[in-house]
Amino acid sequence: MDNITIVLKAIADDTRLKIVKLLLKHNYCVGALARRLDLTEAAISQHLKVLREAGLLIGEKRGYFMHYAVDCEQLRALAKEIEALAEIEREACKPEVEDCMQEKRDRCHVHKSGKECAEEVRFACHGKKPNNQ
Repeated sequence: MDNITIVLKAIADDTRLKIVKLLLKHNYCVGALARRLDLTEAAISQHLKVLREAGLLIGEKRGYFMHYAVDCEQLRALAKEIEALAEIEREACKPEVEDCMQEKRDRCHVHKSGKECAEEVRFACHGKKPNNQ
């Protein structure tokens, strides 16, 4: 799994996204995050572990406590990746090259007769049945 996927999975959780938002504004320790989000310190620790493993957090030891901040370079890398996705240009479908399911449906002798294929062979022959059929 690439790093972008790991980061996306880490922030896909609502609580972890809230933690990231809080940490972007201010450095917090586990106890402070637990109070701000009304969760147990154990729950916060588990969420922080996921965020750390994704490379999103930087920890700084202050006395007995670890204070966390967001590694903004990771967020910038994610933003660049999403921007690159948005720039991908659509191409026309090429059924003859891409083994298009519509092509298979058009060649199907059962489908041509106006009948429906048996449920057990439909997916293998035609793919998912469109919602409008």
